[in-house]
Amino acid sequence: MSNDDLHAFWHTSSHILAQAVKELYPETRLGTGPAIASGFYYDFHRETPFTPEDLKRIESKMRGIVKRDLPVERMPVSRAEAEKILTERGETFKLELLAELPDAAITFYRQGEFMDLCAGPHLDSTGRVKALALLSVAASHWKGDEKRESMQRIYGISFPEPDRLEEYRRQIEEARERDHRRLGIDLDLFSVSEAVGPGLILWHPKGGRVRHLIENFWRESHYANGYEILYTPHLGRAQLWETSGHLDFYREAMYAPMEVENDPYYLKPMNCPFHIQVYQNRRRSYRELPLRWAELGTVYRFEKGGVLHGLLRVRGFTQDDAHIICTPEQMESEIAEVLRFSLYMWRSFGFESIRAYLATRPENAVGRPEDWEAAQRSLEKAIAREKLDYELDPGGGAFYGPKIDLKIRDALGREWQTTTIQFDFNEPARFDMSYIGDDGQKHRPYMIHRALLGSLERFFGILIEHYKGLFPVWLAPIQAAVLPISAKEMDYALEVGAFLSGRGLRVTVDRSEDTISRKIRRCELEKIPVLAVVGGREREARSVAARLHGRRQQVVLALEEFARRLETAAAEKSPALDWPETINAKQEVGH
Repeated sequence: MSNDDLHAFWHTSSHILAQAVKELYPETRLGTGPAIASGFYYDFHRETPFTPEDLKRIESKMRGIVKRDLPVERMPVSRAEAEKILTERGETFKLELLAELPDAAITFYRQGEFMDLCAGPHLDSTGRVKALALLSVAASHWKGDEKRESMQRIYGISFPEPDRLEEYRRQIEEARERDHRRLGIDLDLFSVSEAVGPGLILWHPKGGRVRHLIENFWRESHYANGYEILYTPHLGRAQLWETSGHLDFYREAMYAPMEVENDPYYLKPMNCPFHIQVYQNRRRSYRELPLRWAELGTVYRFEKGGVLHGLLRVRGFTQDDAHIICTPEQMESEIAEVLRFSLYMWRSFGFESIRAYLATRPENAVGRPEDWEAAQRSLEKAIAREKLDYELDPGGGAFYGPKIDLKIRDALGREWQTTTIQFDFNEPARFDMSYIGDDGQKHRPYMIHRALLGSLERFFGILIEHYKGLFPVWLAPIQAAVLPISAKEMDYALEVGAFLSGRGLRVTVDRSEDTISRKIRRCELEKIPVLAVVGGREREARSVAARLHGRRQQVVLALEEFARRLETAAAEKSPALDWPETINAKQEVGH
């Protein structure tokens, strides 16, 4: 089933939901009910909140409507007739929507006695919905305006085959187990404190260790690929943001200014104006270009409380930002290199399924059409060179330039918007950027924005869910735990821990008096990738009984060999550790 078919399928399902609610609770007024990326919802205005028991009744009523196999009929009507229908039914919210429609766009859809003002598309019958479920109810506001009426939004899912609903439920349960907010608490990675403020992340030692590893790899990779790294302030004067255009186009996402000696300053929502200031610190020659400047810059953007979501939607985050400043002649090769580098980084973190989306020139674009055409061609060639699947988004570019968005697919098959490679014909002009060409004259450089991981906070959330908290050895905050079977082996366990730590491995030694089974259980819950169990035999042979997370099998390895394998897995950034000997070997560990 195509995306268009699913859109009609879920749109019709939202009308089945609305019909069920109106039949059960006639006093309810209808809001809007669209198909969304995964399922549908409908907004209702009702004084009494919907309860879990209400959702069960509504779902049962929806199945009855499906069983009745009602034909779905499209009905173009006049404005006067539409006003009469909606007034008689008391649908005041729909009357407000009607007032915003041109006469030619007024259509209703009817199924049985139920009618709804709607543009469609829809299925031809309610009977085509073979499986459905209501998922949740949430608070919302009419038209998303917090000053308007409170609504209740009921979310649902439906499919043309019952087995797809069962698969969806399995995926939902798996997604719940992978939820980074729960794992963040269970694994002691991060938290959010009301005392600090919502949307502001506190990184705990284990989460901080993973972040440190990510940042180190990020910096080393950037230096190796011809970038230099900048550091810029967290705030800047209002004049800077006026010149950049942020106060005109982005003010709602910026925090209120603070007065410093009667001079207004703003927390930065982006890093680019600061990088431009570095560029303009002195006169530039074409011989210096291209310049590739990157920064792990912490930015602050106002997000409404209702959309904050763990690490995925926050108010303060560190963006892995970069700007490439180049000549027009260098544009194509620089874009190709940026895309290649982006793919290398994602694959290093274990993501292989990557899709590109190319957004082209909108109607309100700034800059010369020929520059847009050249930029778009360079983006298309870079995508073709890397043999990426991609979709075209005609007119979907920002007003200041075309862009490539990369979306990665995680272990559950979910797509995440990540890398953006964005041309900018606006800021070089606003800041009057220039370089001296080989003709001795001033020329305007091209500027390319590039956020690779997006933000460290959001990337960390994606990473937690992708790996279900079980990070690969190279990223794990603790790579191995040494577990003595009894107190007799404690001295040897400490010796093993010191030896591995001396090789640069991240190791913990369990010094508790618990049984070995409890020690193993605790390490499994902490998602430590490798366990090194030591008993009397291992002490005598200077070996360990190696055991991978989630496996019952274990293999006895000499201590040197164990260390070497861990080092190799970390150096090669293996997404999963799989020692062949552990598949069939089951060694006894003893005294």
